[in-house]
Amino acid sequence: MIEPRIEKVAQILVDYSVQVQPGDLVSLRGSTLAAPLLEAIYRRAIARGGFVHLGVSLPGLDEFFMRNASLDQVRFISPVEDLMIEKYHKFIHLMSDGNTRSMASVDPARTVERSRSRERLFRRELEREMAGELKWVLSLFPTQAYAQDADMSLEEYEDFVYGACLPEPDDPIGYWERFSKYQQTWVSWLAGKKKVRLVARDTDLSLSIEGRPFVNCDGKCNFPDGEIYTSPVENSVDGMIRYTFPAIEDGREVENVWLRFEEGRVVAAGADKGEEFLLKMLDTDAGARRLGEFAIGTNAGIQRFTRNTLFDEKIGGTCHLALGRSYPDAKGENESAIHWDMVCDLRAGGEIWVDDTLIHRDGKFTFNP
Repeated sequence: MIEPRIEKVAQILVDYSVQVQPGDLVSLRGSTLAAPLLEAIYRRAIARGGFVHLGVSLPGLDEFFMRNASLDQVRFISPVEDLMIEKYHKFIHLMSDGNTRSMASVDPARTVERSRSRERLFRRELEREMAGELKWVLSLFPTQAYAQDADMSLEEYEDFVYGACLPEPDDPIGYWERFSKYQQTWVSWLAGKKKVRLVARDTDLSLSIEGRPFVNCDGKCNFPDGEIYTSPVENSVDGMIRYTFPAIEDGREVENVWLRFEEGRVVAAGADKGEEFLLKMLDTDAGARRLGEFAIGTNAGIQRFTRNTLFDEKIGGTCHLALGRSYPDAKGENESAIHWDMVCDLRAGGEIWVDDTLIHRDGKFTFNP
């Protein structure tokens, strides 16, 4: 018997997020720890007429690979992955780690090599998505590892996750459809605007959004969701930002990150913890020192930092700015092997200005568009 909350999440992922249709080739991935949700998704996707490829990973093997594989093996892309990127219609990927720190002591240079080798897959995936040939969604199954990171018991963390996913359990898809319409009012209001200024503690940053639309993130690609984002004009970012929460990447926690931009490029950076890793990531490639995303978090059901970017970047009352690869649906042009989201809390004195209009203060929009 599968828990009702798991069944409802599966319903949203299959019927709302990627909308599985008869004949769709569906890639479903997750670890053995996510077995209950994998089963619920599998059964529903089969019922919808999809042809499902189930890829189940074993906890610990990725760490073993990154420690022991040769550089040629680290850089290798399986022909099976190439085939799936070209031919499959729907991707459903479940984060389901048993140890979120397993990569923390892996040489960052090896991580960079893997990211570089996989860049063309990410680029092709985005191209097919923009062409309407592919839909994908990333979600999470609550595990003990994620609960520990969030300083919660597993039961508390499950309630947190399903609360963020299912604010209205009796009408889960209807809720996300209404949420999408609300966010679209802001996306429409922001259309055609030219400049953003972000002001917060140790932060005064300006960037151009001229010609760059905002995108409504409403549960179609991430679940749960709750943000609107754009890609800044690549050479426009100027000023200083200090990120409130630790920046998480590959099991590493980089604390009190600050970045200084000139003409769109990071010219100085530092952190209280993990600075060496931060600097190595900034040197991944030319695009790693530029912003690929500016976004406002809008999920009121997520109010606490949990050391998981899927949730933390959606915290209502925050913004996040990502280093690296930009998104074609926001007309971004920055290319990079990385896309590293970092979150800034605006709930205690932060402000967002758009074309000299204050739109967001202390974590809340200042008016309804």
